[in-house]
Amino acid sequence: MPEIFTHPLELPWEGARLIVEVTPSQGVAIIIAIHSTALGPATGGTRIKSYDSLAAAVIDAQRLAEGMTCKFAVAGLKRGGAKAVILAPETWSPELRRATLLRYGSLVQSLGGAFQTGPDVGSTPEDMDVIGETGSPFVFGKTLEAGGAGDSGPYTAAGVAEAMQAACGKVFGTENLSGRRVLVQGTGAVGSHLIALLREAGADVWATDVNQEKLHSVIEKYHIRTVHPDKIFENQYDVFSPCALGGILTVEAVKKISCKIIAGGANNQLAEPAVMQALGRKGIWYIPDFAVNIGGALAIPGIELEKWSIDEAYNKVRQTVRQTLETLFRLAPEGTPDFESIARKLAKENLNQSQIQLI
Repeated sequence: MPEIFTHPLELPWEGARLIVEVTPSQGVAIIIAIHSTALGPATGGTRIKSYDSLAAAVIDAQRLAEGMTCKFAVAGLKRGGAKAVILAPETWSPELRRATLLRYGSLVQSLGGAFQTGPDVGSTPEDMDVIGETGSPFVFGKTLEAGGAGDSGPYTAAGVAEAMQAACGKVFGTENLSGRRVLVQGTGAVGSHLIALLREAGADVWATDVNQEKLHSVIEKYHIRTVHPDKIFENQYDVFSPCALGGILTVEAVKKISCKIIAGGANNQLAEPAVMQALGRKGIWYIPDFAVNIGGALAIPGIELEKWSIDEAYNKVRQTVRQTLETLFRLAPEGTPDFESIARKLAKENLNQSQIQLI
């Protein structure tokens, strides 16, 4: 039988609600971290992956949920932040995966709309179809055949590309990406679509991925250059775009980085607060991930709830990212600004102005 906790393992948590259901005999845990509903219903993707421990999975969900709160708040959108993590065994049968997704959908449905979700790392539109069997109407990003909006990756990639253009305009004096050397780390749902946009814009694209199969597929399709994951900081780039898992930017990594701008689709790119000071000392502009990667979280609900067209969704994403960055640029001092702190302050101000509290 599952074991259900409200605040497991005595981990610190300043969010609104935390649900953890563990089935020890199957090596599965379902974690729903609702960080805030101050601006509206808490929204965040469902991440499916293996972790070293339950504590690690809970901490990841908490950090990701807080990031979602910042993501919506800094853009002034009427949604709160949340994240779900399904801690999966290294290998599991299709039957156990389906049963877990159905159970998770039941938990989503039981929250009555306080938490709404869609695909994330390790989950697909097909998974959303299954979760939606018990979790509707609070599950987005289903397949087109099931009436959903499909893959969120292209929309997130569009927002990242928009951010690169805006940052290049400030740093290099032109938004034209033609000839700019850009390293994309991660060639999955976001990275592969970002590479397509960058190639279309004429950028000199380099890519890296620990998944060699994905990397070779992108190489063949877009004829780009690659670098080994262990050697990504040995070359000089104009823009570095982390589009894999978080924590890539450590103080030690920053010592090796040679670029002018960092703007990517990965969540929680900074491994620790001290990284911002390290970036500042090297004169690198870091555009906060939560100001950049809102595309999927904005477009998919917009298409499914507001009935936006595909073109409308892309335009909304680009406009939202552009407006957010223009605000950050306006508030920033001269030199190498700490956009992370500025963005978090702006998000906090927007949260404090709200009188809405759903939980």
